[in-house]
Formats: sequence, structure tokens, C-alpha cells
Amino acid sequence: MDPAVPVSGHQYTLRAGGYTADIASVGASVRRLRFEGRDLVVPYEESEIRPFFRGALLAPWPNRVVDARYTFGGKENFLAMTEPNRGHALHGLMAWQDWLPEEHTGSSVRLRAEVVPQDGYPFRLRVQVDYVLDDNGLHTTVTATNTGPSPAPYGTAPHPYLVGGNGRVDEWTLSLPADSVLNVTEDRLIPTTLDPVDAEFDFRAPRTVGTTFIDHAFTDLAYDGGGQVTVGVTGADGRGAGITFGRDCPWVQVHTADQPDPAVSRVGMAVEPMTCPPDAFNSGTDLVVLAPGGSHEARWRIHTL
Repeated sequence: MDPAVPVSGHQYTLRAGGYTADIASVGASVRRLRFEGRDLVVPYEESEIRPFFRGALLAPWPNRVVDARYTFGGKENFLAMTEPNRGHALHGLMAWQDWLPEEHTGSSVRLRAEVVPQDGYPFRLRVQVDYVLDDNGLHTTVTATNTGPSPAPYGTAPHPYLVGGNGRVDEWTLSLPADSVLNVTEDRLIPTTLDPVDAEFDFRAPRTVGTTFIDHAFTDLAYDGGGQVTVGVTGADGRGAGITFGRDCPWVQVHTADQPDPAVSRVGMAVEPMTCPPDAFNSGTDLVVLAPGGSHEARWRIHTL
């Protein structure tokens, strides 16, 4: 990388209405998003290596592939184990790529990157992300096209940490209109059963998070008449941040961002609309299979509350 380029990559600043956004090319990451000077996502500096996947675009799978192995088309594939403490392949292959620009205006940027055939993922994809800022927030559209000769498994998601105001997650109100939660093992977060939300994970009526630990995928979402659903966090003053998405993302991962270091623990709420649940490469649940030449689009919008 050119020494003049920050470690987080080339920077693209967008402005519209009361919003400003800074997009970093490494991981096509939403490095900062503000409304009238107030952070809507946990930011990081352009001189930093992005911490904790903040704002990264996840593809060609979101979340985990258990044991970093899966079978597709009758062939067993072994991925790099990128979550060694749990023994999984985490968050796809594109979060550390330096994405290339195709268009950049004062309120939008289009970036692209290629997934090349490799050990564990022998498929070729072209992935494009469009970020458009307007009076309604930051709109994201991810388009993946299979440019290879065989069908390819695929999924995508964003990884923003929403900010509900001053303080930390414990003090914020979470609105999560989901009827079902995917339970996981305590040690390795391996998916087990899909069950109705219980008292611990029921945020259909917005309530304070408190000390609840969440690192789970939710589904059976309460879409509105326009086929949209919003998950958000707000502070004591009623202001906060939300992410709105449609039926192309039937799952959402929510994480209270617990970390061993108290200085950075629970400073934001990860809310990740997903096209498929964790370990979809093995379960097949809502897995997108891109035919040769086929494309898939997913959209979401981050905005003020």
C-alpha cells in the first residue's frame, strides 16, 4: 500500500442532509456515520486497523462456518480457520480486501472486489457495493455475480455497531421485532435449535438491555406492510440509531459486543441483517446458490432514530 494511504485504506466522504459518512476501502467498511454531529455507529480512525469488524462488509458468507469445513456439490471444502479460539471460519473472505472504486460523488460511492477461486472456496464472484447517503440515511446495496463456471454458495451481511447515545449497551433500549432465536452452544457458538424468543431475548416490545448477553441470530421478523423491518437502539433521550432492511435479509445477528477489555466492551450494539443464518454453508438454511452468470442483491439502510 502507498505509504500516503491510511492503513484503513482509501477514504470516501459522503454528505447529505444532516448526515456524513466515511467509507474506508479496506473491507468496504463504514468507518464513521454521523447525524448532525452525533455518532450512529461506533467509529474508528482512518489511521487504525479496523477493530472487531466494525462496519465491514461480509461476503461470501456472514457469521461462521462451523469447523471451517462444509460440503457443496458433493465435495468437502476446508476453509482457513479465521476464528481460531472457536475453531471456525469467520465472516467470509472480503473483510480485509482493499476494494476498488468505480464511482464517487459527494453523496455516493461504488466499490468492487473479486472473490477468486481458492482453497476452501473454489468459486469466482464479482461483488459490488453501492453506498448512497440521502436525507433518510445511508443506503447500502450489495450485488454479487457468479463469474465462474459452476454454482457457488453465497451469503452477505454488514457489521455495524449501532450507537444508542451516551453510555453503553446496558443503558440503551433495544427494539428487535423477531419471534424466533437461533440458540448456540456457550463455548463455540455453534447453532443448535431454533426456538421462540423467551423472556431473555424478547425485545419485540422495546426494553432496556441491562446486563443481558446477546450473540445470537434472530428470524421470523415482523415486516411492515412495505416488507421492511427496523432493529434499533435508543438512549434515555429517545435518540439513537436503527437499521432497516427487507425480506432479502430474513435473519439478523445481534451482539452486545462484550469484550475482555472493559474499555471497549459493550460500547455498541452489533446489528447485522443477514441473507442466511450462521453455518448456512452446512445447514443450507436460506443459503443463496448463485448459478453461473447469476446475481443476487441485498439492501439495508442505517439511519437516525
